[in-house]
Amino acid sequence: MNPEAWDRKYRESSDHAKAEAAPIVLELLPLLPLGTALDLACGAGRHAVLLASHGFHVVGVDASAEALNVAEERARAAGIKLRRKSILGTRGRESPSDGIELVQADLETTTLPTDSFDVILCVHYLQRSLFSRMERALRPGGMLVFETFTKAHLEFGAGPRNPEFLLESHELRGAFPSLRTVFFRELSAGKGIASLLAKKPA
Repeated sequence: MNPEAWDRKYRESSDHAKAEAAPIVLELLPLLPLGTALDLACGAGRHAVLLASHGFHVVGVDASAEALNVAEERARAAGIKLRRKSILGTRGRESPSDGIELVQADLETTTLPTDSFDVILCVHYLQRSLFSRMERALRPGGMLVFETFTKAHLEFGAGPRNPEFLLESHELRGAFPSLRTVFFRELSAGKGIASLLAKKPA
């Protein structure tokens, strides 16, 4: 969907504001290096708020203004400091508990700053042209958490149906060749999904 369609979806439903963090993020959170995290396609901020509440400085990027409005409300309700920006720029090392920075940007055209993030999070969003940019955007020793649906998901009733936005079987395992795989899992039980935790060499 285009940003306008996503804006309409967020306006018409209050479910997004109540959505909980994906289990994979909760599972891997203790392994992530504290610092600056980039939440790609952050939506209503469920992961940005979680990470910020655990002491990360979080940069959340999404094309939908309405999604970011929900994320802002969610962050403020949690007592987290928040800023809105229009450009994703190069960052220095923020101190822990530095809050959330929300950026409205189209990830199809946005440049990710090199060596700028200790953690990159990408959940339920697939844009293959971002793969190499994500590798470069991680700082040495930084970690990538990636999870999204595979084509096996077409066997089940709900969820994404466009094959262009579904991973091939085991595609995720080799998608980031410069990173070292720490954890990989691919499931086809109730849903088709692949999960990855990978680390950039120090």
